Amino acid sequence: MEDTGDDDRIPEGELAQDTFDGDDIYAEDGSIRSDFLMYVGAAIADRDLLFLRRHVARLHESEMGDLLEAIQPEQRRQLVSLLGADFDLAALTEVDEAIRLDIVEHLPNEQIAAALGEMDSDDAVYILEDLDQEDQEEILSKLPFTERIRLRRSLDYPESTAGRRMQTEFVAVPPFWTVGQTIDYLRDDADLPDSFSQIFVIDPTFRLLGAIDLDRILRTHRGAKVETIMQETNHPIPAEMDQEEAAQLFEQYDLLSAAVVDENGRLVGVLTIDDVVDVIQEEAEEDLLRLGGVGDEELSDTTIETVRSRAPWLLVNLLTAFLAASVISLFEGTIEEIVALAVLMPIVAGMGGNAGSQTMTVTVRALATRNLDIHNAWRVVRREAGVGLLHGMAFGVMIGIVAGVWFHDPNIGGVIAAAMLINMTAAALAGIAIPLFLDRAGADPAVSSAVFVTAVTDIVGFFAFLGLATWWFAVR
Repeated sequence: MEDTGDDDRIPEGELAQDTFDGDDIYAEDGSIRSDFLMYVGAAIADRDLLFLRRHVARLHESEMGDLLEAIQPEQRRQLVSLLGADFDLAALTEVDEAIRLDIVEHLPNEQIAAALGEMDSDDAVYILEDLDQEDQEEILSKLPFTERIRLRRSLDYPESTAGRRMQTEFVAVPPFWTVGQTIDYLRDDADLPDSFSQIFVIDPTFRLLGAIDLDRILRTHRGAKVETIMQETNHPIPAEMDQEEAAQLFEQYDLLSAAVVDENGRLVGVLTIDDVVDVIQEEAEEDLLRLGGVGDEELSDTTIETVRSRAPWLLVNLLTAFLAASVISLFEGTIEEIVALAVLMPIVAGMGGNAGSQTMTVTVRALATRNLDIHNAWRVVRREAGVGLLHGMAFGVMIGIVAGVWFHDPNIGGVIAAAMLINMTAAALAGIAIPLFLDRAGADPAVSSAVFVTAVTDIVGFFAFLGLATWWFAVR
């Protein structure tokens, strides 16, 4: 994070708006330019409204979000306060939840309500859903009746569902209208969405009948009936559907937008590709974080919040480490007699752990994208077992030769080669079997798999290596 404090302030008497040059706020590496951060910090400190309105208020909401994440917390609040009505509240959809809440908590509810009234409903819900119930109700009470009902309906749906993500602004016409009537309606009605690509066809009870792409409307004779050119919507999305499943439908059928319907098949909103892209990114980031055992941690979290997020799985890992240590303790006598075992046994466990992590990562991702299910699970298990077996043979021979030459004892090389074969095969099987089992049991394999796969590879690796060594040198 760039330091934009007093040390970086521009020279006294030199106005920021006269010295800052350029419209691109990003450096070559994708971060915000340090000189821009310096001028913004100076403008905030000097309450230079002219610079802030000229160079900051004009930013796109995503650029504003990056700026808010780059500056200090006190500067964020001051910047939002100085910009006032010029601050685009939609920028808060581009920042971490902690930053969003910190800013919103310092804004009057009247300002939030006024800004939400100008936003798309999906963005408004994104901001409202993190507020407590009392603030939600106060803000909603200041909105026009129709807008208030729309937002409350979206907020009634569970989190991470299509109903929460949808826009409640859409274009819908009856089937008996002509194309000419539809075009005139699109031209004359001021309350239509700012942008749309589909027109939905509904009956008097708002049940979804079909949809028409905008380009087809423009290419059809004005006298044609809407019902003669509409297409049946084969993929309406239930409002209660999980947002990740909805995103998979977009991916599978190459959709740009899709109707969202309630349990009675009535049209309640539309899900668009820009929202789905956000969902895909969020879900991918969530899976990546969970694989590391850090849940939904964000960069803006405090030290205490981060500690609380990471500690539980570190504790589980500690317990499994004690299990691995107890296996080693069973072979204390062998290790004392053959010191080379203590040197080599981390190699067996480490190679097994890496192999297991590779298989586990592929498996968890396949489960998340629904590419792995009961129909192809056995085939994938056989494949991974074969991969583990071949890796075990190849690396076992390689490490066996190195160990035999290193300690001048071919017996050591043979033992570690056999142990490597066993552990690499076990790692591959654990890497796929554990996520499958956890998924079937209803647990999240992305969160739970890593610590158990590591435990298996450590325990099997140590037991195989030390056990084989104890047996072989005893019977030799």
